[in-house]
Amino acid sequence: MSAPFDIFLVAPPGLEAVLAEEARDKGFADPRPVAGGVETRGDWPEVWRANLALRGAARVLVRVAEFRAMHLAQLDKRARKVDWAAVLRADEPVKVEASCRKSRIYHAGAAAQRISRAIGETLGCPISDEAKVVVKARIDDDLCTISLDATGEALHKRGHKPAVGKAPMRENLAALLLRQCGYDGTGPVVDPMCGSGTFPIEAAEIAAGLYPGRTRDFAFEHLAGFDPARWQGMRAGAQVTMPEARFYGYDRDAGAIRSATENAERAGVGAACIFARQAVSDLEPPEGPPGLVIVNPPYGERIGNRKLLFSVYGALGKTLLDRFRGWRVGLVTSDGGLAKATGLPWLPTEPPVAHGGLKITLWRTDELR
Repeated sequence: MSAPFDIFLVAPPGLEAVLAEEARDKGFADPRPVAGGVETRGDWPEVWRANLALRGAARVLVRVAEFRAMHLAQLDKRARKVDWAAVLRADEPVKVEASCRKSRIYHAGAAAQRISRAIGETLGCPISDEAKVVVKARIDDDLCTISLDATGEALHKRGHKPAVGKAPMRENLAALLLRQCGYDGTGPVVDPMCGSGTFPIEAAEIAAGLYPGRTRDFAFEHLAGFDPARWQGMRAGAQVTMPEARFYGYDRDAGAIRSATENAERAGVGAACIFARQAVSDLEPPEGPPGLVIVNPPYGERIGNRKLLFSVYGALGKTLLDRFRGWRVGLVTSDGGLAKATGLPWLPTEPPVAHGGLKITLWRTDELR
């Protein structure tokens, strides 16, 4: 295979260090958190493995070239010197996306056009806005970095969860928040407001050892040098064991419970997940050892009225303090006032994370006493 090259793992902004920790745990080479993601190095099988196995990444990019470009003619000339045949196929359409920041080349559309023409004329491949293969050019302070999107559709689209709720949490974000809460695949997880079941299903998949990308296609399957047999062997290599722990999701919406149950079945963890229609006030800890309660309640931004939510958060906090001794709690909200209304003994918070146009914060406790 090829010599190692630069791989960039795109992270939800604010969670770069958490993704770097996951990449380190999964054996990727010296992962280093930087703004917007994690840098590592590897060959093409490592690119495939990153897409298949990393739960927290949003996308995997492969760096193929870097050069200075002060004007469009120079960009065109240097783009033609890139060894496109080493990474792209002449029979696969390509799309080029460009961004420009603090550079003398300031027109992103013109930059994308020049690189598209360079690729088309040197390699002979068709250029199409509908292409599955995307070349990304980032021109920042006159430095042009060219990467291949090895992922395609974003990695939170696991391929087995068509049913989502009103304000869905992306699966990769949920996985990183579970990791921040210290969840390592052992012990039960309870979500009192589960919506389409993202937290319980993600936790069950982690506990079972399932690859998050096991049921979907990727853009790298359309690149030069892709080895289908080796890829199938990698995809079949997971050590899967159905966990002893159980994963519970509750919601007052019967439709949400139906969706969550169907999603868990599609994900192959239906036997480990228990979903039921239930109000927060009726929440009780399941039998067995304590674990993690994690919840993404309404914030009053997109769903719910903020003034009315104080009583909801207060009732949640009282229920957890009264009944969930020994459990840890993680709560996601964009409103610190609502989090404090629970009365729970929160630990110091990490910086907020961008999510759907909002800034959300994970509030965590130690074991409740």
